[in-house]
Amino acid sequence: MTLHSLNLDAFMDSFNQLEQKIAALHTRNCQLEMMLEEAEALIKFHLNKEKSIIEERDDLLSSVKNLQQNIQEQCHLRVVNAKLKNDVAILRQQNERAEKDRQAAVQQVLAEMKVEEERHQRELDVVRQQYRRELEQAHIDLCNQLEAKNAEMQSVLEKNASDLQDMQKKIAEQEREKQSEVLKLQLEFSAKLARMQNTAQWTKQQHKQQMCNPIPLSVYKKKLNFIQEEKNREIAALRQRITELEELLGDVHDPHPKKKKL
Repeated sequence: MTLHSLNLDAFMDSFNQLEQKIAALHTRNCQLEMMLEEAEALIKFHLNKEKSIIEERDDLLSSVKNLQQNIQEQCHLRVVNAKLKNDVAILRQQNERAEKDRQAAVQQVLAEMKVEEERHQRELDVVRQQYRRELEQAHIDLCNQLEAKNAEMQSVLEKNASDLQDMQKKIAEQEREKQSEVLKLQLEFSAKLARMQNTAQWTKQQHKQQMCNPIPLSVYKKKLNFIQEEKNREIAALRQRITELEELLGDVHDPHPKKKKL
């Protein structure tokens, strides 16, 4: 009985200790779970932070890369700029030398032009003197020629005066002849006109007789038209002849017909 009791007490003590240990383990387990949750939350936080840091790092790397590219471009541009400045300096030097050469060439050309102008002026003076001498000689020759021409013209005028007197005599004779011919033609025209008028009266009489006699009217009309046409042709020819004679008389009255034509 006593032995059994001791074992039970020991067992109870062991059980109590075990319960305490289990309770302690449970408590410890709860603490560990809490710590695990905190650790997981912390790990998640750090993972998110790491992700954001990685993204920020990538952005920084991209910015650094862009900056490096910009720096390289700026370095390249500086090199190009330096080269261009060097080229500009060389071109300025070349332009300055070219400007000096151009000014020297201009001065040389101006000097040559001045020398050439002086030479031309001397030649021009020589030509003017020669032209003046030739002009004086030509004036003298022209005066001599004019004197000879005046003498020749005087003799020609005297001859033309005598020829003009002879021509006026001939023109007066021709005028008398033409006037007599015109009078003759006018008389002939008057006589023919009278004959035509008589013919017209005779024709009227014949017409009256034909009105009494049974002569065809067509024959009378043909004869009348023929007489009328013949009369018109003769009148036109006489008028043309009178006009020509009047024109000839007008030319005869003109003392210088040939000069007008010229």
